[in-house]
Order: sequence, then structure tokens, then C-alpha cells
Amino acid sequence: MMTITAHPTTTRPAYTPARAMKKIVILGATSGIALEVQRQLAHQGRELLLVARSPQRLAEIQADLAIRGARQILTYSADLASVQQHAGIFEFVQRAFADFDTVLLAYGSMHDQKDSETSVDVLLEELTVNFVSATAILTLFASDLEQRRTGCLAAITSVAGDRGRRSNYVYGSAKGALSLFLQGLRSRLHPAGVRVITIKPGPVRTPMTDHLANSARFGDPEQVARDIVRALERRSPDVLYTPKIWRYIMGAVQQIPENIFKRLSF
Repeated sequence: MMTITAHPTTTRPAYTPARAMKKIVILGATSGIALEVQRQLAHQGRELLLVARSPQRLAEIQADLAIRGARQILTYSADLASVQQHAGIFEFVQRAFADFDTVLLAYGSMHDQKDSETSVDVLLEELTVNFVSATAILTLFASDLEQRRTGCLAAITSVAGDRGRRSNYVYGSAKGALSLFLQGLRSRLHPAGVRVITIKPGPVRTPMTDHLANSARFGDPEQVARDIVRALERRSPDVLYTPKIWRYIMGAVQQIPENIFKRLSF
């Protein structure tokens, strides 16, 4: 069941530097990285519209962000993986948050690679959540911003999409396809003055990665969130690797010849 709630607050004055985003839509507001991004935006007094599946979690996050200083917080409960629900999400955003200027897509799923190899249903779910549903909803928001000739679209993909590895090639292929989609979308929207940012985090400590080996050594979500907020509020590279060392790591990985790469076990 969908729920709609609003919670305006004036506990902190709005932070509005030149050309900065003011009204941000976050798709996947309960993800680990999104939570950190929202906390930092709340401290800046931004206006937020949060979309996620759980009404209870949205209510908890809304209360937390109000205390942290967000100027306004709207929530909408829906399953973003369901393309059939996208029209309702977009209709609400247009009605309640019509002059939004920034959209951050921050949801995804990561099944065990072995499950994706042995179950076509799991494989299709991985591709649907991480690529099909993401491109479908981004297309709705892209057309709106293109018509208004303003704004920024950003989506979290992954360094896993830079090269297919045996340990996560299903997840990686979905994220790689999303990155390619964003590259084309960036070219399409450039004449309209709409920014499109591809965000490629390395492994980050979040609930989605808790089951992975060595997850305690993964990147700090707070640092990743800082990089994302900086990219959203000012001009940034079209492709943001975070932490930035991953740009160099993946550059090196991409140079490994295929006849050697296919023998590596990672």
C-alpha cells in the first residue's frame, strides 16, 4: 500500500549557494548510501522527496532528517523495482514537488553470483532491479528536466560494471549497462543544460554488502556520500569514482589483456 506524508520544518535556514540544488528527489531512500547522502543534505537545509518501499522506514527517516534540519521532507511509498508503479511515483512528484531540480537514483540489489548462475528467475530479478527499472524511471524524470531545460540526474552504478569478473558478472553487467545508458542520456540532455552524473562507488559497507567476504574493509559510506553531495551541488566529472582511487584501480584493471584476465579468480 502506498502512503504519502509531508513534514515541513523551519528549524534551520536553507543553505542555497549559487547554482546549488534546492529540491532533491531520492529514489531508493532507504539504501545505505542514500541514508548518508540524505543526512548531509538535511544539515544543509535542503528540501527532499524520498521514495522507497517501506512506509515504516520512510517515517523513521523522515523524523530523523527533520531533527537534522531538512527544510521539507515528503515521502512516497512504492516498489521502485516495479515499472508499473513508476507512473504513480512520477505523478506524485510532479504534483507535490513540481519544481524539483535534482534526482538521485540510489537503489539496487546484489544477489549471490552462484544463485544468479543457477536460477534464471534470480538472474532476471537482478537485471530488472539494477537496469530495467532504473532506466525506465530515469526516462520519466529525464523528459521532464529536458523540457524545463534545467537540473541534474545522477545514478549510482558500480565499479563492478567496468569489467565482467567471474565473481559478480551478473550484477556487474546490469550496472555496466546502466552506466552505458547514462552515457547516452548525458549526450541527449547536454543541449538542454541538464547534467547527468554516473556515480561509481567501489565496495561500500552497507546492508547490501554485509554478506560479502571482507565487507568490514569496504569503503566508508559517509565518505562516499560526501563525494556524491559535492558532485550534485557543483560541476563535477561526468563519471564520479568514489573513493577517487577507484578511478585508477579500474583504469589498471581495464588494461589487463583478456587472455590473462579470464584466468584470474577474483
